[in-house]
Amino acid sequence: MAIICRGWESVYRNPPRPAFIGVGPTTLAQTILQHKRWSEGNFSIFLSKYCPFLIGHGKTTLPHQMGSSIYGLWAPNSLPTLYYVVIPSLGLLKGIPQFPETMNPWITPFMYVPIVKNIYSAYEAVSSGDTLKGLWNGQRMWMVRRITSYLYGVIDTIRKLLGLSKMGFVVSPKVSGEDESKRYEQEIIEFGMSSPEYVIIASIALLNLVCLVGGLYQVMAGGENMTLNGFFLQVLLCGLLVIINIPIYEAMFFRKDTGRIPFSVTQASVGFVILALFVPLF
Repeated sequence: MAIICRGWESVYRNPPRPAFIGVGPTTLAQTILQHKRWSEGNFSIFLSKYCPFLIGHGKTTLPHQMGSSIYGLWAPNSLPTLYYVVIPSLGLLKGIPQFPETMNPWITPFMYVPIVKNIYSAYEAVSSGDTLKGLWNGQRMWMVRRITSYLYGVIDTIRKLLGLSKMGFVVSPKVSGEDESKRYEQEIIEFGMSSPEYVIIASIALLNLVCLVGGLYQVMAGGENMTLNGFFLQVLLCGLLVIINIPIYEAMFFRKDTGRIPFSVTQASVGFVILALFVPLF
């Protein structure tokens, strides 16, 4: 942004031979650490004098400033993501509608935005040579990063602004063992150790599974004010989250390898889910 504000112009260049080749993370822990560092740094830049809206004011277009701000807002985007993966599911279980009914015209934006966004994402993926499976895995990692890396990024940035901590730089390791590399080639998510980030991931996965089963039971049993018309979007959202989290359930309950989720993490997650079920929404 600073270079462009000096008069340079950017162009899109995609040579057939890769211009840069590096080593990417092969485990979930490495990915979370790397994106935490990126989101924290980008958010710090956004809150500084180098914010695209400040440094680019009068020197470049507003759409360009907005496009550059996407990366700076990675970290705070964790907050609305956390809301959407927790509150609608709890509302489904407790019988509290969060979206308009199916026949209500106000449901249009809630349907239109995700449908168009995902269709366009699928088009971009296929046209660039990716597969729909790759797109789906990308969506899964997108959610995981937002509820872990980006959440920690916004928390650490605020703590630094308040003077409660200092800026640090932690290098994410790129070396993996033979078993880890084999699971990476098989597209199996690597856990293998206890971590607060894993507790968040497992807790949200379990919460959505419990809420989906409990909510569907109430809808089919014809509970008070529990109709599919009133809770369609919540059932759909909760169901999609459960499908996305299938590898998490496998890592908690079915896998026997060293890359599974430790039992201590599963225990902590069950405790947090039980606690969340007793917290009133309103």
